[in-house]
Amino acid sequence: MNKKLYKLMNWPQIEEIVYSESDDPHAILGAHVAGSSILVQTFQPGAKSVRLQLPEGDKSYQMDLVDEEGFFAVLIPGKKIPEYEYVIEYEDGTLKKVRDAYNHAPQITREDTEKFNAGIHYMIYEKLGAHPVKIDGVEGVLFAVWAPNALRASVVGDFNRWDGRAHQMRRLWDSGIFELFIPGVKQGACYKFEIKAKGGLTFLKADPYAFEQQLRPESASIVREINGFKWDDDKWMKNRAGIQSEDKPINVYEIYLASFAKPDDGREYYNYRELAPKIIEYVKKMGYTHIELMPVMEHPLDASWGYQVIGYYAPTSRYGNAEDFMFFMNEMHKAGIGVILDWVPAHFPRDAHGLADFDGQALYEYPDPRKGEHPDWGTKIFNYEMNEVKNFLIANALFWVEQYHVDGLRVDAVASMLYLDYGKQDGQWVANKYGGNKNLEAIEFFKHLNSCLLGRNPGVMMIAEESTAWPK
Repeated sequence: MNKKLYKLMNWPQIEEIVYSESDDPHAILGAHVAGSSILVQTFQPGAKSVRLQLPEGDKSYQMDLVDEEGFFAVLIPGKKIPEYEYVIEYEDGTLKKVRDAYNHAPQITREDTEKFNAGIHYMIYEKLGAHPVKIDGVEGVLFAVWAPNALRASVVGDFNRWDGRAHQMRRLWDSGIFELFIPGVKQGACYKFEIKAKGGLTFLKADPYAFEQQLRPESASIVREINGFKWDDDKWMKNRAGIQSEDKPINVYEIYLASFAKPDDGREYYNYRELAPKIIEYVKKMGYTHIELMPVMEHPLDASWGYQVIGYYAPTSRYGNAEDFMFFMNEMHKAGIGVILDWVPAHFPRDAHGLADFDGQALYEYPDPRKGEHPDWGTKIFNYEMNEVKNFLIANALFWVEQYHVDGLRVDAVASMLYLDYGKQDGQWVANKYGGNKNLEAIEFFKHLNSCLLGRNPGVMMIAEESTAWPK
């Protein structure tokens, strides 16, 4: 290593990267102007050598290995950062060309993070999660996750050998959001977030905002674009408010898709596209106006019938992908059939890859187990005090209505949300500030949810499954 390069090395920052404990990797990785030269640094665990390649016809530079774990650096002449890519040779002899993930400004704005932290970013699913984008002419995927208590967050997937050291994410200010744009990642790629908690515990989590998840028992999230479907249900959508007005009768058929019809060709399930005509024929024959689907959101346990949701933004892969479910919805509407979804904001399961203890401690759930756990169901209770958690749920309700044209939500287990002592014995619950058993935060959540969803989508039905005598 030449002396000039050595003097530019920030060894404490390099150590943070190598030990995968950096929440600001862009401060050191990528290309940075250094006087009359440009310093380029990259961390490529498992690499034998890395060469910096300038555009076709230009030269390349062999990078120095400055830390044996795979940290490489090079000084190149100039004061303007050029386009370049890395040519990486691994110990097994394989070669890989990649663009640098650390040369781009944040794509999520301060306004986005402030609205999310205030609980009013109603399309936050367009920011968090995984989104194919083109930045500065480079195609890739923008990843973002909310994990405020994490020491470090990384993207891992089949594009980086599932190595949490390779793509460490940048913490955006004090928002609790981590973000990283990774060039070259394609739609259909499997990924998770690797979280390093304070204290050093490291674990993998599926993306809470993923638009697709693997079919159980696999549990990775899948990069999926959902904006390409061509809807032609305009007639239904235009007339829906009249069809579903309070003075019009409805007749609802409740369906669990897995048991409505079974293939006889050895497959476990029919696809959403195959189910659509079968359901339409039956519903028309029996005189129903609407169907109510038991939860179609991704869930790991078949026996839960979908009521223990892991992927709130992902139609279950049991019956196909996001576009397949859009086709299903489109066909229902063309046939004049409304669709109500069972929606579960009351609780979520403890599965290790899910929302529970998401960043090393209670985040989506109440931290006090007397408020944060359902003893009867063995599940966690959402923390309705947290703006970001309420935002996650309200944006999710809007997501199904506005992105998938759903006509109504039947909100499951509302009683368990309204009562702090629901299903609990003495000593298993904590009273509200007035000494009562009503969950005041959940009540406010419902007011916010209803005003927002019905205000933006007149004619959509909100239906509570409420098993007590709660007024109105």
